[in-house]
Amino acid sequence: MSAELETSEGVDESEKRSSGASEKENHTKMADLSELLKEGTKEAHDRAENTQFVKDFLKGNIRKELFKLATTALYFTYSALEEEMERNKDHPAFAPLYFPMELHRKEALTKDMEYFFGEDWEEKVRCSEAAQKYVERIHYVGQNEPELLVAHAYTRYMGDLSGGQVLKKVAQRALKLPSTGEGTQFYLFENVDNAQQFKQLYRARMNALDLNLKTKERIVEEANRAFAYNMQIFDELDQAGSVLARETREDGLPAHDGKGDVRKCPYYAAKPDRGALEGSSCPFQTALAVLSKPSLQFILAAGVALVAGLLAWYYM
Repeated sequence: MSAELETSEGVDESEKRSSGASEKENHTKMADLSELLKEGTKEAHDRAENTQFVKDFLKGNIRKELFKLATTALYFTYSALEEEMERNKDHPAFAPLYFPMELHRKEALTKDMEYFFGEDWEEKVRCSEAAQKYVERIHYVGQNEPELLVAHAYTRYMGDLSGGQVLKKVAQRALKLPSTGEGTQFYLFENVDNAQQFKQLYRARMNALDLNLKTKERIVEEANRAFAYNMQIFDELDQAGSVLARETREDGLPAHDGKGDVRKCPYYAAKPDRGALEGSSCPFQTALAVLSKPSLQFILAAGVALVAGLLAWYYM
C-alpha cells in the first residue's frame, strides 16, 4: 500500500513539474514585449483606423491641402523622438534598439519640407496643438522614463517599414506624385535591404530587453497613449478639412476666409515675438496661396505616414 502511495505521489510530482514547466514556457512567450504590444493595442488600433481621416485616405479621398499640415506634424514628431533616442542611446532599456542609420527619419523629412515649403521652410511652419502635445509627451518620456521610449519608437518605425510602404503607393497614385521619389523621401530606407528581416531583428532585440513584466505592461500603456496622440492629430486634420470644405473658390479650391476666432484654427500659431493675436491671420490662406502655384500643385504625401504606424500592426 505504501509503495502504491509512493508511486502515485511520484507521478503527481512529475506531472506537476512538467505542467509547471509548460506554464512557465507559455507565460514567457506571452510576456514577449512584441506580443504584449500587439495584443494590448488592438483596440486602440481599431479606433484609430476608423477615424475619418484614415477612412478617407484608404478610399483615395485625399485632400492635398492637408498634406502639408500633416507633414509638418510628422517633422516635429520625429524630431522629438530622435532627439530623445540620441539622448538615451546608451540606456540599457533602449540601447539595443538604437538604429540611427537604418531608421531615423528627420533628415528625410527635412528634404521633403524643403521640397514643398522652400529653403526658408523653418520660418513658415509651426507645430499644431495636437502635435505639440505628442512632442511634449515624447520629451517627458525620454527625460524622465526612458524605459518607455521603446513604445513610441516601435509604434512609429515598424509602421514606417510596413503599412507605410503600402500607403506610399496609394499616395503616389492619388496625388500623381513621381515614382522616382520626389516628395516621398520619408519612405526611403536606404540602409534597410529587407524590411521584413529588419523588423524581425528589431522585435528580437526588443524581446531581449531586460525588463520585468510590470515595466512591459507600462510600455503597452504608453503605446496606447501614442495611438491616442495620433488620433488627436487625425481629428485635428479632420477639423481643418471641414473648415476648408465650407467655402469654395471659383477655381474649385476650398478656402477658409479666416472669419471667426482665429485661435480656433488648429494650425494657428502666433509669432514668437507677438504676445497676442494682433496682425495674425489664418494660415489656411497662406497655404492656399502657395497651392495656387503650378510648381506646388502636388502636395507632399508624407503626412500619410501618420496612418502607416497604425495600419502596420496588420502586417506584423
